[in-house]
Amino acid sequence: MISRRTFTRAVGLGVGATALSLGAAAPAPAALAAGPDRSEGPGRAGRPGPVVPTVAPGTHTAFPALKQVRAGVLDIGYAEAGPKHGPVVVCLHGWPYDIHSFVDVAPLLADAGYRVIVPYLRGHGTTTFLAPTTVRNAQQSAIALDIVALMDALKIDRAVLAGFDWGSRTADIIAALWPERVNALVSVSGYLVTNVPAQQNPLPPKAEHTWWYQYYFATERGRVAMETRQNRHDLCRLVWDETSPTWDFDDATFERTAAAFENPDYAAIVIHNYRWRLGLADGERRYDRHEHLLAARPAVTVPTITLDPALDPFLATTDGAAYRKYFTGPYEHRVLPGVGHNAPQEAPTAFAQAVVDADRL
Repeated sequence: MISRRTFTRAVGLGVGATALSLGAAAPAPAALAAGPDRSEGPGRAGRPGPVVPTVAPGTHTAFPALKQVRAGVLDIGYAEAGPKHGPVVVCLHGWPYDIHSFVDVAPLLADAGYRVIVPYLRGHGTTTFLAPTTVRNAQQSAIALDIVALMDALKIDRAVLAGFDWGSRTADIIAALWPERVNALVSVSGYLVTNVPAQQNPLPPKAEHTWWYQYYFATERGRVAMETRQNRHDLCRLVWDETSPTWDFDDATFERTAAAFENPDYAAIVIHNYRWRLGLADGERRYDRHEHLLAARPAVTVPTITLDPALDPFLATTDGAAYRKYFTGPYEHRVLPGVGHNAPQEAPTAFAQAVVDADRL
């Protein structure tokens, strides 16, 4: 377990100007305060959007050459597609996945006129820490601030945010705390902001069973497994099989993503994320005020489409009723039939269409 003393020795946050405030959510620059200008381009609100053409999952297998940018405490690796001056979509992956969850989504959105940014989250792929002394912290507000810092570094004032798993949580947090940076939101599984005290309450046994790896990672045995290459590889493959029961992916598809697990900080980031969520590892004090804001369960006011994959084992139901109250702006809820947890890779057309439509709400 990471001790509180270790965390308080960490170096400065180092994120962009928008993320410096640790009190209330950072204020919008004056030019942004009036909200997004939706008068031109694919993001015109209230106007019918383009129909995204149907593509089979696995149509694309790779991105063009990756880019790198220093942002906050990280050197972030990311893929980019689409016109440089198009409205921006930031696509955020989960665990145990990587940017390839969006390998079919990105070209669909690029063809619709969007500039698509798909970053590796901290501890994944080519995203590395700038300083060896930076704490390998994966609490939710730290990851959200990474993406705010990325937007600052790329001079992106606002974007559509779209994600699943860790990516949904990250997008939800940014939409809740910095709505002036978000044109619209697509969130698989809805409102995933972590409430650490609530995590102490047991779930029904079937649900607890589904989360087996979270409890495994709470043990030293689980930590060692994640630090061991073959065990890490096989554990992540097992999670893919269990959480996407009808997705007929091949070995090559998994291996393309598994390469991202070779990041030297991967095990530390994954273990800390799940231990922190269970209240078993400390966060850093620099994020306390953000976590206090999130503990109040702030509403998401930006236009939002939530997606529930019908075969996702983590969902008790797919009607979205459990989290509907947290989305107070323009809103739609959709169910993805026959789709498991990795929604954008299993159903790229439906996911891309949700992005286009959310931007028109």
